[in-house]
Amino acid sequence: MKGILQKNRAIYFHVHLVSDSTGETLVTMSRASCAQFPQGKPIEHLHALVRSENQLEKALEQMKDLPGIVFHTLVNQERRQKLEQRCAALNMPAVSILDPALASLGRYLGVPMSSEIGAQRTMNEQYFSRISALDFTMAHDDGQNVEGLVNAQILLLGISRTSKTPTCIYLANRGFRAANIPLVPGAPLPPILDHLKRTLIIGLVSTPDRIVEIRRQRLSSLGQGQTDYVDQDRVREEMMASKRMFAKKGFPIVDVSRRSIEETSARIINLYQDFEQAIE
Repeated sequence: MKGILQKNRAIYFHVHLVSDSTGETLVTMSRASCAQFPQGKPIEHLHALVRSENQLEKALEQMKDLPGIVFHTLVNQERRQKLEQRCAALNMPAVSILDPALASLGRYLGVPMSSEIGAQRTMNEQYFSRISALDFTMAHDDGQNVEGLVNAQILLLGISRTSKTPTCIYLANRGFRAANIPLVPGAPLPPILDHLKRTLIIGLVSTPDRIVEIRRQRLSSLGQGQTDYVDQDRVREEMMASKRMFAKKGFPIVDVSRRSIEETSARIINLYQDFEQAIE
C-alpha cells in the first residue's frame, strides 16, 4: 500500500495529525492507538493551529508527498470538509477522532455542542489553577522552601533518580500542588513532615539496577567519571533504607521501576483521591 514501508517485519507509516488547536489531544490518542500495533512504527507529522486556508493547504501538500493516515480534530466545517475530500481523492483515510465521543455526549445531554476552537484551552479558573500548581511545584522542587509544604497536596520522597521531579511536574499539569524531597544518606527528613495532616506523602522506589543505570547515564551526560554515586552496593543500601523508613512512617509506596511518568502519576492520583476522601 502506498505510504507503507516494511523493513525487518516492522511496518513504517506516516500519521498526519491535523488540529485547529494545539494538537495535544490528537497526539495522545494517536500514540495510544498506534501502541496497540507493536509492528507498526508511526512517523508522526503534527499540523497544529490550522486556522486558515493557507495553513490547511500547506498540511495537504505534505500529506500528498508523504501519504499515510490522517487523524484530525477540525471544528471548522468548511476546512474539515475540504480536508476529508482531498484525503479521499488521495485514497488516504481521514478520521475525526472526537466524533464518537461528541455524538454520544450530545445525545446524552440533549444539547448542541459549541463548535468553539480550542474550547478545552479556555483560560478559566481551572486553567489558572494548573498554572498556580506548576508555580508551586517549581518553587518546592528538590527540597526547596520546606516551610511551604503545608500547602502541598502531594509530597514525593525518594532517593536520587526515582523520577521525583518529572512526576511532580506531570501532577502539577493535572492541577495538583506537588512537591518533592530527595533522600540523602545521613540527612534527616525536615521536622515539618510530622505535621503535614492534609498532605499525602508518598515514597517512590525502584530496583537498584535501574537506579544505577539512570545514574550512570546522568554522570555520562555531565562528562563525569564513575563515583560512589553509582556503586551497586551503596545504591542497594540507599533503597533498602528508604523502604524501611517508608514502612516505619506508614507512607504508601509506588514502585516506578517499570512505570512511565504517566502511569506513576495515575497511581499517585488514585492514592490521593482515597486520601482526600479519608480526611474529609
